[in-house]
Amino acid sequence: MTSAAVPDDEKAAFWSRDLSRALVPVEVVPLAGQPIEGHLASHRLGYVRISTLEADAARVSRPAALIARDRRTEPQVGVGVQVSGRAVLEQDGRRAEVPAGGLVLYDTTRPYSIDYPERFHTHLFHLPRRLLGVPERELRRVAGTVVTPAEGCGPVLLPFLSTLAGSAHSYSAPVGDRLAGSVADLLSTLVAQLTAARTAGGPRPRNDHLVRRVREHIDRHLSDAELSPETIARAHQISVRYLHRLFESEGVTVSRLIQQRRLDACAQELRRRGRTVPTVSTVAQRWGFVHPAHFSRAFRAVYGVSPSEWRALRTMEAE
Repeated sequence: MTSAAVPDDEKAAFWSRDLSRALVPVEVVPLAGQPIEGHLASHRLGYVRISTLEADAARVSRPAALIARDRRTEPQVGVGVQVSGRAVLEQDGRRAEVPAGGLVLYDTTRPYSIDYPERFHTHLFHLPRRLLGVPERELRRVAGTVVTPAEGCGPVLLPFLSTLAGSAHSYSAPVGDRLAGSVADLLSTLVAQLTAARTAGGPRPRNDHLVRRVREHIDRHLSDAELSPETIARAHQISVRYLHRLFESEGVTVSRLIQQRRLDACAQELRRRGRTVPTVSTVAQRWGFVHPAHFSRAFRAVYGVSPSEWRALRTMEAE
């Protein structure tokens, strides 16, 4: 597929539609202030979908509103192999900068965005999450991790995936099924290796109970506008520095976790129906957001729509 014959004012919609068909529902917007020119090739090997995209600077995002409407797509694991240009993936409060030659993992069941700041060439692999056979917690911990050709499984996995993407069209169905199994096995190995590396480099297992207590504390005090790493550290009689160390292996900063949990609470409340419906600003203040403008920006960044639009979408779905 190519955008060459598509009118300029329809190119963003063209890319959103065709990438959504090839992978999972996503939104595509240009980053260079001009229509996106490029081409897309997509092939299937057994249960693995491989799409090769070469295009101008763009953002590919999967906001929560799209995920909520996507009831037919089985949970997928995505792997982006960067051939040329850079990619910047954001998911679960992590920001991963992927250089040419590297790869990054992501989970399609949670919101994410991938920025390609300049013209780029990438291979995107999607396969059902259940086929990896790894706990969801482990996948959540390593999503957004960059792997280069010089580390971990990179020296084996990257050449294999790159070669597979370039030759996917040439395999028969039986061979494609076997290769798909190899992809799943290699990615399971990668997740296990990354999980082990995070565990080895993070806090000792004896501190898991403290991480749990901190998470519970955050959930109990979300409505407190003063909730912060400083107040959390004080409540648990530890230093702020040690608090941040505890959460290094969790893959998210404490401040980002607070904001993420507050946004989740707001989204849940805004989707409820009832005879008396609180205003958006009331919901935001109830969950610790002091400034409405900041709340609106943060909500849109995660869910892809404004709080009011989110409420309207949920109401329409319920009718």
